[in-house]
Amino acid sequence: MTKISIIGAGSAFTRDIAMDILMIEGLDGGTIALVDIDERRLELARRLVLKIVEMTGKSWQVIASTDRREVIGGSRFIINQIEVGGLETVRYEYEIPLKYGVNQCIGDTLGPGGLFKTLRTLPSWIEIVRDVEELCPDGMILNYTNPMSAVTLLTSRITELPVVGLCHSIQNSSAQLAEYAGIPYEELHWRAGGINHMSWFVELSHKGQDIYPILLEKIKDPELLRQDPVRFDAMKYLGAFVSESSGHFSEYIPYYRKRQSLIDQHCSTGYNGATGFYADNWPIWRKENDEEIVRQLEGTLPLELQSSKEYAAVIIEGVLKGEPKVIYGNVPNRGLIENLSPDGVVEVACLVDAKGIQPTRFGKLPEHLAALCRSNMAFFDLAVEAVRQGDKEMARHALMVDPLTAAVCSLEEIGHMFEELYEAEQGIVPVLK
Repeated sequence: MTKISIIGAGSAFTRDIAMDILMIEGLDGGTIALVDIDERRLELARRLVLKIVEMTGKSWQVIASTDRREVIGGSRFIINQIEVGGLETVRYEYEIPLKYGVNQCIGDTLGPGGLFKTLRTLPSWIEIVRDVEELCPDGMILNYTNPMSAVTLLTSRITELPVVGLCHSIQNSSAQLAEYAGIPYEELHWRAGGINHMSWFVELSHKGQDIYPILLEKIKDPELLRQDPVRFDAMKYLGAFVSESSGHFSEYIPYYRKRQSLIDQHCSTGYNGATGFYADNWPIWRKENDEEIVRQLEGTLPLELQSSKEYAAVIIEGVLKGEPKVIYGNVPNRGLIENLSPDGVVEVACLVDAKGIQPTRFGKLPEHLAALCRSNMAFFDLAVEAVRQGDKEMARHALMVDPLTAAVCSLEEIGHMFEELYEAEQGIVPVLK
């Protein structure tokens, strides 16, 4: 019987992922093991998954524990969605950089926020991977935790277990592109590659016609441009649409957040780039999500069986049933994208079947797009190795090569900012020397 472990089960992703798994046709039984260090949120997740099992009429067992070693043994699939110290640090990672002029919208992948999320997440994840190696020697790791590239990169460097990083940015962005262009989604053809949150739709067509000239004409309408301002502006000058939202993407390059006039021009509300959007809202979203689950368990809010766009269940179905599937996954490069670091992690189309996950070769990105990806990959490499080697100077250097931080601050200012963040998060981030 199939066993699937979800580590960090208190996450909002658990509902969608569990529902997707339990809706796989022909997969009628097995065990779902839930792990979270927050007892209250773990119990909510356990009751929610049990309710979904009941709704599907299947025979899955649901077990849960705050001690992962009690429940994960023998898992075929291990889904990672942990959050380490987020509530305690979210204000520090927004407000301290803002004092130095580094204006973040999300701050969970690159920049000061992304660096310190990496520093506080990876030590805990290393311990989890070691337990998975011991207790689940035939397991496959499916990672959802951000920073996606950093967590997946670290995993690939410390274990021989298969790992893939999963996101929904390709699925969501391709659907948005079809809507923007006014064509049926199933008729849109694309080819994309790069790194997580910065994959590029290098080909975009409909019935053999290039869609980019159509999009360039359409964004002359201010109303459409306002829907995705950073990505459309970047598309106009860089020649390709990127896979992550305007707010996220605005932080990964040096062009849009380095002075207030540019923020006012390009970064509007919400996920389109609002200043402090994540810091101001994530604790509220977390609380609201828990309250929503309670209402669904009580029956005062509908809980409907519907598939999400997440890839975890697609992989599980492809592997267990031997039915070929295609996903976009974050995997070790090893020449898949020729002009990106061979020992980094890239996001490419992958075939999934009974043999596992088989990445496909992309070739070369246009060089200017590859250069933008390489700057981000250097940041991830330094951040990951800073944790592995316990090297504080390496962590500081990661912040120095961050595109947004470097666009705003001097090296001296970056050093001061790093030290202030490091001191503020003592006891949460590891001791580095």
